[in-house]
Amino acid sequence: MKNILIMLSLVMSFAFAKSQQLQAYIDESIENNPEIQTFELRYNIAEEKVNETNWLPNTEISAGYFISEPETRTGAQVAQFSIRQMLPWFGTITARENYASSIAEAEYVEITIAKRKLALSVAQSYYQLYSIKAKQTVIDKNIRLLKTYEQLALTSVEVGKASAVDVLKLQIRQNELQQQKELLQEEFLAEQTNFNNLLNRESIEQVQVVDSLIIPEIDPLIDENALSLNPELIKYDKLYESIEQSELLNQRKSLPMLGFGVNYLPVQERPNMNFSDNGKDILMPMVTLSIPLFDNRYNSRSRQNELRQQEIESQKQQRLNVLESAFAKAKSLRNQARISFNSQNQNLAQAKDAEEILLKNYETGTIDFNDVLDIQELQLKFQMNQIESVRMYYAQSAIINYLINQ
Repeated sequence: MKNILIMLSLVMSFAFAKSQQLQAYIDESIENNPEIQTFELRYNIAEEKVNETNWLPNTEISAGYFISEPETRTGAQVAQFSIRQMLPWFGTITARENYASSIAEAEYVEITIAKRKLALSVAQSYYQLYSIKAKQTVIDKNIRLLKTYEQLALTSVEVGKASAVDVLKLQIRQNELQQQKELLQEEFLAEQTNFNNLLNRESIEQVQVVDSLIIPEIDPLIDENALSLNPELIKYDKLYESIEQSELLNQRKSLPMLGFGVNYLPVQERPNMNFSDNGKDILMPMVTLSIPLFDNRYNSRSRQNELRQQEIESQKQQRLNVLESAFAKAKSLRNQARISFNSQNQNLAQAKDAEEILLKNYETGTIDFNDVLDIQELQLKFQMNQIESVRMYYAQSAIINYLINQ
């Protein structure tokens, strides 16, 4: 029981360290990635547009001078000055603010989507780097094993139990593995550049990945209903709400506008006359009502908003179908990875048994180095497949997390 507890503790500590390392890279990428910064700037612009909504139509000020002065009972009118301010209908400014706020909320969801996609890309690149590094380690072990077999073959040649051809075959196989290792190194450098670009840092900077990953005995619990809360779907809800706010604003715009103003007309005194209102200036308060009697724009915009809402509902359903398919595929591939991993374990165990039989035969003086090469090639194949199964398991888990994690 003590040993089991120690093993569980080690596994949990390893898993925690692995997740902490990857999360640190994800946090760094979100902080530094220029695409995320672009989305954040768009959101800041959308937020600032909320402040832009609190405006009124321009105040109209006019002045006129009478070239031919009209005469009135109290004197001649010299000029005319007027000022007028139009006001939107009650609630229009609030409707503008609500519409601008709904657009900002939709932009914020875009930030969330971009962050999740970036986290997924970083995770998948990280697991790809792990896979390449693990394969290099396996190749190193196989090269060392082949060197051991080469020494056995040289000893067998000396006693006449093997030919120099067997030695050459073992050396050729080592050369092939060395070539595979060098090719993997080039692949690692290319993927490392991709990983560093996601983090927006120097492409040659070293990336630390875990030495080994294991597939857990039990998969984490999945709440499939959480798929409906994916930001890619929430985005359509926010767009739908923004159109609702756009329609409310459109209805407010279709209402009359009120205007308040005043006209001032200075009047000259009539000469050689004396009465109480002689030369009295004229001050005339004014109220204006602007009614869109013949403006069909608002009805057309209402119809357009209705059609946009239908379009968004269709887009959301289509996107939900795509996400459900991706979710089902990710679960299937992750299950396939587990099945493949377990199968490779069995194959490796049987290959190990075959290797031990060959080594025992060597002790009795009967070893076939062709069989040795076949077993070594099988072992390498199973080990490579096992590493690929682990990479697929975690890569598909990252996709599932992207789809259902809130």
